[in-house]
Amino acid sequence: MRVIPNLSISPEKVFFVISKSRRSDSEAAGGGVILDSGDDDASYGRGGRGQTTDRAELAGFIRDLNVDEQIDLVALTWLGRGDGDLSDWRELRGQAAQAHNQRTADYLIGTPMLADYLEEAMAQFGKSFEEFEEQL
Repeated sequence: MRVIPNLSISPEKVFFVISKSRRSDSEAAGGGVILDSGDDDASYGRGGRGQTTDRAELAGFIRDLNVDEQIDLVALTWLGRGDGDLSDWRELRGQAAQAHNQRTADYLIGTPMLADYLEEAMAQFGKSFEEFEEQL
């Protein structure tokens, strides 16, 4: 039986980051919805709740996390991209703590496939995004 390490960040916060990251990535890739026949930016999902708003909200959310939560989020990203497995958690987290700085939000938001990496890492912790969605 494997031992699952404790996280400083709640699964709900990680899944919020996953959700916001997916939404902003989708809109950046042209997944905006045309709301009317106008050709201004607001009609293509770039208005009040578009990519810029989602990224800004995500950046603010990450910046508002305490240091331990930010470190966990970075370590989870690395875990999800395959830089180790659960048995390496302490080492990954230690490396993330050593690398921690004031640009954590920018680093994470700029990481391609962030949502996929975090979702994979949470699966290793026995948590699924689908379970989170069902609670909403």
